[in-house]
Amino acid sequence: MKILVAGGAGFIGSYLCEHYCGAGAEVICLDNLITGSRENIAILLEQKNFLFREADVSQPLPKLPSGINLIFNLASPASPVDYYRYPLETLRVGSSGTENLLELAREEGAAFVMASTSEVYGDPKVHPQKEDYWGNVNPNGPRSVYDESKRYAEAITAAYRRKYGLKTAISRIFNTYGPRLRPADGRVVSNFISQARAGAPVTVYGDGSQTRSLCYVSDLVAGLAQLAGKANAVDNLVVNLGNPREITILELAGMVISLCSSRSEIIFQPLPEDDPTRRCPDISQAKNVLGWEPLVSLEKGLKKTIEWFEKL
Repeated sequence: MKILVAGGAGFIGSYLCEHYCGAGAEVICLDNLITGSRENIAILLEQKNFLFREADVSQPLPKLPSGINLIFNLASPASPVDYYRYPLETLRVGSSGTENLLELAREEGAAFVMASTSEVYGDPKVHPQKEDYWGNVNPNGPRSVYDESKRYAEAITAAYRRKYGLKTAISRIFNTYGPRLRPADGRVVSNFISQARAGAPVTVYGDGSQTRSLCYVSDLVAGLAQLAGKANAVDNLVVNLGNPREITILELAGMVISLCSSRSEIIFQPLPEDDPTRRCPDISQAKNVLGWEPLVSLEKGLKKTIEWFEKL
């Protein structure tokens, strides 16, 4: 089996590459490295069944080996720090980048898995969020470059399925964490761990009552792989992938401080514009269709992540 992972040097993408390389597949990794890193794929670069090409998928794709069976599109900045820094790049990779990869899938007769996001739900008025919820998104707010790029990516993926009969699946990924998170990437887990380990104040935005649902990266990758296995068999499959355990940001801050044996204090800053107040997936469809649900507890996952940060 030959698999292409766009965004394969990123946080989630690198684990997905490892998963398929370990299963004996030929893996082609595309990444322009603006937020991904060669360090994430360092252990793969010497393997015969792994090929890395530095490329921006929003531009014409480089010449690639033929016979690709499956394409994952994880190419996009994914944290607020990154998509605020690269707003136009984020929009381009979600639009022209997705179309370029869909065209490749059509030419190769490959199944296509689009890595979308819980951000398509915006600041949700429905809780927990199910796949049939259309969302509450500000189309021109500061987060819109990411939200709308992913919503467009879903739309064009669905259009290719309807027009060309392409086998597609869409995963709406909720907050994911684990080793390889960049310390300064702006995600809540990496921020809290970095601050707590340094003994610095741990910054909570708003009053900390907003919630998140955190999925450990190995669970998420298992869900993506199971979703890909269904892409050829189930038409128009859109699935939430995340951990349904909901926790407030204030509770998470306290947990991280405790696990880091830190004396950090919690300080409060104004809530950023359009920051979702609640975020929790309904994963009934993932359970019923994929037989998938997360296995790693938040406490265990945070301990593993903190151990990795300590080695940096």
